[in-house]
Amino acid sequence: MHGSTPAPRTGRPRSAAADAAILAATREALVELGWSKLTLQDVATRARVAKTTLYRRWAGKSELVVDAVAALFDELELPDRGSLAADIEGVVLQFAAILDRPEARSGLMAVVAESTRDEALRERIRASIVDRQKRLVLEGRARATTRGELPAETGPEDADRTVGLIFDMVAGAVVHRTLVSAEPVDEDWARRFTAVLLGGLASAGA
Repeated sequence: MHGSTPAPRTGRPRSAAADAAILAATREALVELGWSKLTLQDVATRARVAKTTLYRRWAGKSELVVDAVAALFDELELPDRGSLAADIEGVVLQFAAILDRPEARSGLMAVVAESTRDEALRERIRASIVDRQKRLVLEGRARATTRGELPAETGPEDADRTVGLIFDMVAGAVVHRTLVSAEPVDEDWARRFTAVLLGGLASAGA
């Protein structure tokens, strides 16, 4: 027998375009139907894929909605506006604008509520949304250190603690104001919040 042995088949590779269409369809369904009425069949119909395609990628509705919301937060960028204060104000306004979108608001509130009874879902939220967006804090702190606005970290453990604390303060404040208090996050609020945040960082020697 001549010729090389065919490579073993490893299954159909995931399509980035199909994933994007599914996540977009999930967000669309969230806005039109709400969490309680959203089904994987409805999402599959909107995305023009088989329902089995969704089940090969996501275990259920909760995981699918987490990823659909996470994709929105991946749009966040840290603008270089010349100073740490201006950079923070810029990303706070971006974050609030995303949270103001109906699909982000309804999706995030729904999966957070579901995660109170599901540790695996809570971990998925942490990994897909929280940990991924900590990149903004790392980038902002590195930029501020280069500018001489903040001192260098004393070690990796201190850096991890600082990043987590800053992220919790920013995300917690913006989520609470937009989704719980239902108050606007405008330029004035972002400026005042940033002043308080930076005052705390300075006093803590972070």
